[in-house]
Amino acid sequence: MTKSAQDYVTWFRNAAPYINQHRGKTMVLMFGGEALIHPNFTNIIHDIALLRSLGINLVIVHGARPQIEERMVRLGINQQFAQDRDYHLRITDKQALSVVQDAVGSLRTQLEAHLTTGLANSPMHGSDLRVSSGNFVIAKPLGVKNGIDFQHTGLVRRVDDWGIRKQLELGSIVLLSPLGYSSTGEVFNLALEDVATHAAIALKADKLITFTDHQGLLDDDGELIKSCDTATVKTRLEQYGDNEPDHVHQLLLRAIIECGEKGIERCHCISFKHDTALLEELFTREGSGTLVSSDFEAQVTSATIDDIGGILELIQPLEDEGVLVRRSRKQLETEIDRFVLIKKENCIIACAALYPYLNPQNPAENKGELGCVVIHPNYRREKLGERLLKIVESLAKQHNLQQIFALTTVSEHWFKEQGVVEDSVEALPKPKQALYN
Repeated sequence: MTKSAQDYVTWFRNAAPYINQHRGKTMVLMFGGEALIHPNFTNIIHDIALLRSLGINLVIVHGARPQIEERMVRLGINQQFAQDRDYHLRITDKQALSVVQDAVGSLRTQLEAHLTTGLANSPMHGSDLRVSSGNFVIAKPLGVKNGIDFQHTGLVRRVDDWGIRKQLELGSIVLLSPLGYSSTGEVFNLALEDVATHAAIALKADKLITFTDHQGLLDDDGELIKSCDTATVKTRLEQYGDNEPDHVHQLLLRAIIECGEKGIERCHCISFKHDTALLEELFTREGSGTLVSSDFEAQVTSATIDDIGGILELIQPLEDEGVLVRRSRKQLETEIDRFVLIKKENCIIACAALYPYLNPQNPAENKGELGCVVIHPNYRREKLGERLLKIVESLAKQHNLQQIFALTTVSEHWFKEQGVVEDSVEALPKPKQALYN
């Protein structure tokens, strides 16, 4: 077997836990019209077919903004926009509605054709996908706001979640377009984000996956944020204010926030330009974009001096059992900046610490020790340990640590389940070896 074949088999084996985890789950995929015209979109279609073959229920929500704008410019039709609440919306008169219907109908046909492809020697061969689209989205008029009549621009009134679930049970991929229909027979132009968020919330989807032209969500230095909670996204949106020139990016952030606040536990933001981004995000530990975990029930935070009492109360039972090395209040005061916490209703329910060992002469040997991983007994079924491990991994990358290690006498099997491998004492940093008992 060649090395490339071995690498592939190793990756496939490592992906198996994620395949088992995602099977039978419902995911809403949201991408704008920009993604549909990008050269990489064919690969996204191939990956969508692969997800369906792995038993994942898929709802695709597509946009059409650039296609609508291109037609409006070509026909010489004046485009009108206005701000309503948090949305940058098109004022859709009768002439504009005709263009919207033409653009959306054309894109829907193209998507159905892409998903039907089954040429031999192609990734779609044998996929035999069934696509269901129809009047699943019931709309209402936006009406007159601040003296502006939005005419045929509408809002989602409700989503026919029962009808969508029936199609998913039949093995269909459900395709939703940014058009909605009223009980009076009218057609309304809808925002992509409005359709996607309502669909995800109504279906109680396991994930909302958004596609953007960025790698994911970026920090102030333009670096990728690998993972964060909904509160962090909300803070960043507030920081943008009116200074964010990309209103499409703002709308994407608002969709993530709304879903997170209404119970969608996992939202992902990935690039439609990057080949394999979707598969990397779902089937590798590193991912490719940003994972936003809802803080609907628990909040991740850095520890402060005010948290020492709560930490001591949490770790004392394990110290009494000899599972943890005993830490004094004074020691915690000096190490408090090493701790990350998970709180629920201001009570500490989990903690972990990261102790860096740096080698200035050889940064490649920089390592970090994961310690004091404790979950309150009442919350040990909520996978908070896995969440803490991902947070610590993210912190280690920020501090340019090349490896994380942990010393344990009772949690060996849990660490192995998380993909941690056993190593020798000689692999520890020299200062830690000197203290090893």
